[in-house]
Amino acid sequence: MVLMAYWRCFGFDVAGMKPKKIFITGTDTGVGKTVLTALLVRHLRRHGVRAAALKPVCSGGRGDVRVLHAAMDGALTLDEINPWHFRAPVAPLLAARRERRKITPGDVLARVRAMQKRFDMVLIEGAGGLLSPLGEQFDSRELIAALRAVPIIVCPNRLGAVNQVRLTLAALPPAASRRARVVLMSPAKPDISTKTNAALLGEFFAAGKILSLPWLGRRLDMEKILQDSRVKRVLRALAEA
Repeated sequence: MVLMAYWRCFGFDVAGMKPKKIFITGTDTGVGKTVLTALLVRHLRRHGVRAAALKPVCSGGRGDVRVLHAAMDGALTLDEINPWHFRAPVAPLLAARRERRKITPGDVLARVRAMQKRFDMVLIEGAGGLLSPLGEQFDSRELIAALRAVPIIVCPNRLGAVNQVRLTLAALPPAASRRARVVLMSPAKPDISTKTNAALLGEFFAAGKILSLPWLGRRLDMEKILQDSRVKRVLRALAEA
C-alpha cells in the first residue's frame, strides 16, 4: 500500500500501471544531462519505483553510460542501457556512417518500448542537444514526439541560458513544449545571470516548470548530493512532471 501511494504521487495510472517516460535533452552537449539522469533514476529507485535510465545512442567514450549503470546498481548491462555506441567523438549520425552502420527511429523506439514492459518509469537521455542528429532523418525531437514523453531540458545557468532554453522550447512540438520542464544547472562560479535567468525565463514559460540545481561539485558523489534538500525538491518535482 505504501508503494502504491508513492506511485500515485509520482503520477502513475496505478490501476493500469501505465509506464511513464521522461526524455532528458539539453541545449548543448556537456550541459549535465547524464548527471541529472543518474540522480533522478537513483532517487526513484531509492523510493521503490522500478525505474530505468537509458542512453540508446552515443558516440565517443562510454563514460556517461557507465555513470547510469552505476546509478542503477547494475540493474541493466551497458549494452541494454546503450544499444548503439559509435567510436568517433562526433554526432552519432556521422559516427555511424564512419562505421557503415545505420540506425532508424523505429529501432530506438522498439528498444525503449521493450524496456517499458520491464519498468514503471523509463528515463531516456538524448545525445548532444535536442536537434543533434542521432541517425538517418531523426533526432531527439522525433523520439520525444513518438514516445509522448515528458521532455526535461537541461541548460547551464549562465549568460545565454534564456536564449538557449527558448530556442529549444520553440523547436519542440507544441504539445511536448507544454509538457516540458527546464532544469538550470548552476556553475561553480555563478554570475549575475545565474541569479536572474529563472525569473526572466518565467516571463516566457510557466515559472513552476523552471527548476534550478545548485553547483554539484566537480566529482559526482551521488550519495552526498542526494542528501541536499534543494536537490531532493528538484528531483521530486521532475518525478511528478
